Amino acid sequence: MKSTLALLLLALGAGAANGAERVVNIFNWSDYIDPSVLEDFTRETGVKVVYDTFDSNEVLETRLLAGSAGYDVVVPSATFLQREIKAGVFQTLDKNQLPNLKNVWPEVAMRLSRYDPGNLYAVNYMWFTTGVAYNVAKIKERIGDRPILSWDQVLKPDNLRKFSDCGVYVLDSPEDLFATALNQLKLDPNSKDPSDIRRAADLLSGMRRYVKKFHSSEYINALANGDICLAIGWAGDSFQARNRAREAANGVDINYVIPQEGALMSLDNLAIPKDAPHPREAHLFIDFLLRPDIAARNTMVTNFANGVAASRPLIDKEIAEHPAIYPDLPAMKKLFTVTAPDLPIQKIVTREWTRVKTGR
Repeated sequence: MKSTLALLLLALGAGAANGAERVVNIFNWSDYIDPSVLEDFTRETGVKVVYDTFDSNEVLETRLLAGSAGYDVVVPSATFLQREIKAGVFQTLDKNQLPNLKNVWPEVAMRLSRYDPGNLYAVNYMWFTTGVAYNVAKIKERIGDRPILSWDQVLKPDNLRKFSDCGVYVLDSPEDLFATALNQLKLDPNSKDPSDIRRAADLLSGMRRYVKKFHSSEYINALANGDICLAIGWAGDSFQARNRAREAANGVDINYVIPQEGALMSLDNLAIPKDAPHPREAHLFIDFLLRPDIAARNTMVTNFANGVAASRPLIDKEIAEHPAIYPDLPAMKKLFTVTAPDLPIQKIVTREWTRVKTGR
């Protein structure tokens, strides 16, 4: 394996000697990497990193469907990855150029194969759950010492009403919320049956009057600042809120839980566009991210679990042993994934989500 990497570096070095530009263009989510990792990659390989960010899968997909815009490595979420593979926008990975594939977490790779059969086009970068983040003190004031353990405590209107005075935010993500509601109704979280989707919307509609805002990023600072007391959000973002509160020393203590009924597991993945201008450098960058020490650094900065099993012993225990970031085996078995709906069902999902948020 080491000889493969050495040959690749030699080939890249020869390209530089011939005057070719040694660069890799990355398009990733905001705040989703340790910046020093990029510097170390350039220091070790001599390959310059041009790093751009996006804040939604829709932005990334629009770019990809119009051509890669010069990007070499992109980070789509799994449901979008599945659709984009069908559209033919990615090239298959050359696994001979990825010796660190030996480090991937088999369980995570297996779950990713639901979207990318055979794991031909992508490798997992980070994965996370959708759960409940809350201000420990403010929730205790309202429900006492009973911890939040169940989705019923936030999905049932009579329960959610107890927190409305201190502020509730919910992800503006029908994929996350419909899957959660379907699971709570003991239906298939991945159901594409219109009647099931409407039943999930009926359940979620009861939350509307007690939700201050549906938004997929503003809850981070709102939690950290103490402006709200509860959010349905993503694990990594919720822990970033906790860390920001600690840095500000403002007395706000944030906790995040995976409710006992289970939660949606989402995967963000590394892929190479079909027309990437620097595919060798792209493979080199992906392989670098699959090193256990590098994956551990990225997790410690982002608070998201990564897809490299061998990195876990290198991660600070507060993160590596936190059951909401790295769930134990029984909790992992309760995590579910969902696939992308086809266009007719997507229209129903969009219409029903509008009804959840607006009542119309």
